[in-house]
Amino acid sequence: MKSSSWAEEISLLKSLAEQTELKHSIKWGIDVYTYGGKNVMGIAPFKNYVGIWFYNGVFMKDPKNVFINAQEGKTKALRQWRFNSMEEIDEAAVSDYIKEAIENEKAGIKLVQAKPGQFEMPEFLAKALESDAVLKASFEQLTPGKQKEYAEHIGGAKREQTQIERLAKIRPMILEGKGLNDKYKK
Repeated sequence: MKSSSWAEEISLLKSLAEQTELKHSIKWGIDVYTYGGKNVMGIAPFKNYVGIWFYNGVFMKDPKNVFINAQEGKTKALRQWRFNSMEEIDEAAVSDYIKEAIENEKAGIKLVQAKPGQFEMPEFLAKALESDAVLKASFEQLTPGKQKEYAEHIGGAKREQTQIERLAKIRPMILEGKGLNDKYKK
């Protein structure tokens, strides 16, 4: 464990980024490098390491197998590379990764997020709606956000029995035009 400000490591990483066509800025209190106004990479110190991350790192090759997803299940495209010491920073490799990230940005390679209201309809719920015209009509009257809440609630159950129980519980709410989480909203 190192308890320094990581000044030397950050300086080296910044110099590698600045040898490219990326533009430096400070966003969220950290060094962020952009191309055409789009975030490409960031550099920041943490308690036990200094990290660089690539905003669309999920599309990069990662030949050194160094990337981690810092928030599994939450972070979709961002990938992080951590360094615990100056000796771990392979300048040529870091430069290659930065160049690939720039080329991907130029090519427009990015994660396309589902638009609000778009969701995957679980097969169980789709069949239930098809077999119950009243339920289907009520479901279609709900806002896309409420439909998504119900779809995720049903789809989140792994066992069919749990899906059956959940549908029985939410059916009256759908018929009343209420959202799954309405009681928690002000």
